[in-house]
Amino acid sequence: MKVLRTPDERFAELPGWPFAPRYVDVDGLRIHYVDEGPREAPPVLMLHGEPSWSYLYRKIIPVFTAAGYRAVAPDLPGFGRSDKPADRAEYSYARLVGWMAGWLKAVDLREVTLVCQDWGSLVGLRLVAEHPDRFARVCVANGALPTGDNQPGAPFKLWQAFARWTPVFPAGRIVQLGSLTRLPREVRAAYDAPFPSEKYKAGARALPPLVPTRPTDPAREDNRRAWAALERWNKPFLTAFSNGDPITRGLDRGFQRRIPGAAGQPHTTIRGAGHFLQEDRGEELAGVVVDWMRG
Repeated sequence: MKVLRTPDERFAELPGWPFAPRYVDVDGLRIHYVDEGPREAPPVLMLHGEPSWSYLYRKIIPVFTAAGYRAVAPDLPGFGRSDKPADRAEYSYARLVGWMAGWLKAVDLREVTLVCQDWGSLVGLRLVAEHPDRFARVCVANGALPTGDNQPGAPFKLWQAFARWTPVFPAGRIVQLGSLTRLPREVRAAYDAPFPSEKYKAGARALPPLVPTRPTDPAREDNRRAWAALERWNKPFLTAFSNGDPITRGLDRGFQRRIPGAAGQPHTTIRGAGHFLQEDRGEELAGVVVDWMRG
């Protein structure tokens, strides 16, 4: 497998990003993560989606550490400072879950509070279902765990086609399109930083078509088994979706209805935020999670 590694200088002096990089090796890939706050404190694991990286949580990490928690935010393989398999064919849903399961075991996180969004939910909820003993609670923000039983809307189909065929995949502009607030130019550039050229973007292009959208999808049965495990999940489960995301709007009700641990939880709608609610209302989302954990 040919693997690309983004030069460190691409990440120098990013706005709002003072965090030291940490790495572990999993199956020949170097996976990057941020690990801030007391090591003995309860960990909050933040999983990003597509085509972002752990930079998405830069406003949230300080809120968790100020509250006394350990804030951990990895980059999925293919994103951020993590290694990037250069061939799209090297990426599959199962491999992403396997790589991140290996990372979870290597870092040895336990009693985890998971905060996940977008592909962070597709991967994170599988980790919860397959390694439930490592997780204490779950917060899904603008996420899903699709099984291919329901057809996605036209906007998502267009997104899949765009990722597959566009000659230029502008990560920073994509994050801007998924946010309601105007991102400064240097913040958009920070989302482009992991990708010095188009050849580094195999993962970013591969993930949208890997979302299960048809009954014959190879990930369907794994996700159905994950749902079966989540439908037995009695630990706290919170939804904190935004009101301005056309892709995931309404999916929070399915989690609330199907997961026992969601009963009686203070489910929240984050207003004035788009798909990337961490950009639009990051501190508010972090405050919701801190209040929930303390309550």
